[in-house]
Amino acid sequence: MFTKQRCLWMLIILVGIACNEGPKTPDVSNIKINLTVKRFDQDFFKTDTSNLSYSLKALEKKYPTFYSDFIEKIVGLSTEDSMNFSINIKKFIHDYKPIFDSSKTIEKGIEEAASETKEGLKYVAYYFPGYKLPNEFIPFIGPMDAFVNTATGMQSEIITTNALCTGLQLHLGDKSSFYRSEPGQQLYPEYLSRRFTTEYISINCMKNIIDDIMPLNYNSKNFLEILVDHGKRMYLLDLFLPAKKDEFKLGYTTAQLKGVTDNEGLIWNYFTENNLLYETDLLKIRSFIGDAPETVEFGQGSPGFISLYVGRKIIETYMNKNKSTTIDQLIIMDAAKILAGSKYKPR
Repeated sequence: MFTKQRCLWMLIILVGIACNEGPKTPDVSNIKINLTVKRFDQDFFKTDTSNLSYSLKALEKKYPTFYSDFIEKIVGLSTEDSMNFSINIKKFIHDYKPIFDSSKTIEKGIEEAASETKEGLKYVAYYFPGYKLPNEFIPFIGPMDAFVNTATGMQSEIITTNALCTGLQLHLGDKSSFYRSEPGQQLYPEYLSRRFTTEYISINCMKNIIDDIMPLNYNSKNFLEILVDHGKRMYLLDLFLPAKKDEFKLGYTTAQLKGVTDNEGLIWNYFTENNLLYETDLLKIRSFIGDAPETVEFGQGSPGFISLYVGRKIIETYMNKNKSTTIDQLIIMDAAKILAGSKYKPR
């Protein structure tokens, strides 16, 4: 079975991606969103290190919520030891000035990401009118090894009580020398660093919103529950960013998306024939539910995080067959009920 799947995957040479059968995109043009762009990155690197205390107090006044998050949680410094704090913050400013300078080349991408994020928030307001939207968009420069692991991948974006914040250190462009260097590749192999463009900022911001709407459940789950959970998150991402290309939302290359689309039936058959749907042993399912250069079981050319695609297809199929189901009902619905109601059996 592995041989057949591997051969089929490697024989795919034509490009053609199946249409996403999602819901009709609503008109949100009349929804007003207040999202102010506040450039913490620029303000931070204007810090006068010869008058550090005064400069940082001014920065804290301008960013009363984000400042402490940045200093303590992102950079990892404590303000209690004033002497060491001063030394370390000056070192960070010195060491990361080249990263900040490099980020000046992606200004257009930052502007587009802010615009896409604002548009995405309109859809959030449409589908979840009671959700308290952030009102600030804050770019920053954090440590190169600073990232957050979410249910659907790693990212440098965070959400605070009133802001969506993007770590530009992981959006300098996939060809950036910072990622291509040996230390950079040790931190972020190419399958990760190819996504370090500004195209992913709005996607990651919306993933923050989704994780806020659907808090992660850390109780032990079987494979089907994980598939459906990932599918729900991807379905919401489709609702919030309907114009964004599937490759970006899934994190796949065009060829990888073509591969999973053409082999959808084989993938599902592998899961069912190997009795994986109700498997709870992480060792047996982890290659399907996390990021990697490929899914080993399906061979070279396949993407990692294949659960994002399969889960999304299950949810799409369910919603197409059960149009009366509301989004609020969907996000709390039992995985087994969704699978049964979807009658998902791809060929």
